[in-house]
Amino acid sequence: MSKERIKFPVRIGLLGCGTVGGGVIRLIAENQEYLTSRVGAPLEIRRVLVRDAEKDRVPECRREWITTAADEVFAKDIDVLVEVIGGEEPAKTLIERAIREGKGVVTANKLLLAKHGPALVRMATEHGVDLAFEASVGGGIPIIRTLREALTSDWVESVHGILNGTCNYILTRMRDGKVSFDVALGEAQAKGYAEADPTLDVDGHDAAQKLCVISMLAFGANVHESDVPVEGIRLVDQLDFRFAERFGYTIKHLVIGRDLGDRIALRVHPALIPKHSVLANIDGVLNGVLVVGRGLGPCLLVGRGAGDMPTAVSVVADIVDVARSKIGGEPGLSTRGIQTQDRALAPLAEVTSRFYLRFDVEDRPGVLGKIASGLGEAGVSIEQMVQEGRAVEVDDAVPVLIITHACREGAVRAALDSIGREVFMHGRPRLLRIEDV
Repeated sequence: MSKERIKFPVRIGLLGCGTVGGGVIRLIAENQEYLTSRVGAPLEIRRVLVRDAEKDRVPECRREWITTAADEVFAKDIDVLVEVIGGEEPAKTLIERAIREGKGVVTANKLLLAKHGPALVRMATEHGVDLAFEASVGGGIPIIRTLREALTSDWVESVHGILNGTCNYILTRMRDGKVSFDVALGEAQAKGYAEADPTLDVDGHDAAQKLCVISMLAFGANVHESDVPVEGIRLVDQLDFRFAERFGYTIKHLVIGRDLGDRIALRVHPALIPKHSVLANIDGVLNGVLVVGRGLGPCLLVGRGAGDMPTAVSVVADIVDVARSKIGGEPGLSTRGIQTQDRALAPLAEVTSRFYLRFDVEDRPGVLGKIASGLGEAGVSIEQMVQEGRAVEVDDAVPVLIITHACREGAVRAALDSIGREVFMHGRPRLLRIEDV
């Protein structure tokens, strides 16, 4: 007769009970029987750390779980610490304490991982515990698990991602609704898709943090957000969408990573992508990641990148994995597979691409020739050039649009610096990169 397995509870300490924390509690409560069968033991929440004990929580959150003292969470002899409070501190200190005490850790904290991810992974490996962070990138999209497990036998050549729902919603509304950035941002804020202060999102820093986390797994790289070139979407306007359409493109805010062999190239910025691209029609608040493996080829993951339940799905999936490893006697096994090292970053000036350039100029003879000469002197070759009349004038200027052949970004920047000083220019030249994904 086979021996029946003992089903002891896996005890959980939850740090934070906001949108995501509430979703985690709801999901565990609603799916308890199913999750027990998947884990091999019940999941039991013991303590929930919050700032305000009197604030209303989801109905499934029991009053006796609530505490404002971190020591009470650890005093309950938890097995898994789940961090969903965000920010650098006290999250970092509490996670390090849990690791030192031999507890598995699940976190959704992209900022913390972007700054300290490799160090925390090394610490977890040294202490033989799991550190799981699926929810830190892409909400409910399983990109971390895909890179860590499904593609462990392959070599990732490149990653292109739409990883900020706020930016994606704004650009979608600008394209489809023909509205300005400010109008689209206001709509996003009214719908709850953008914060009152949208800086982190629309200036690209949220996406850059996620790219740092992805780079640990895709390229085995120790990367800090400050090393990643970042641009937001504030300068994109209706003329850019109009001419992108004319050239057969649309505009998306992308995270881009490429393995160049001796180094890697990372960047975050708006880009023109072909309208037939698999990323071109990932619209609204959806996120998407296109991974290209040397053996697999392209692999596309699409889904909701934020919100209580999509993110909670990833958090609870990590809880299940960490709980299973503990019960199975192999804690830390998945974390040990994450190996990172310092890798050289290719300077943005050396990255080769095609470019969309826009010059708002005075409508007078000789302007096109001077622009072409300025580009040619810097070694930038023109693929297409369009000048429209005053029907599309901008501040008493007319736009000149150019698509370049592939060239180094440093050469394009040098040309734009020179042309930008010409008296016929109205404002600085605009540059958007073209990504043929």
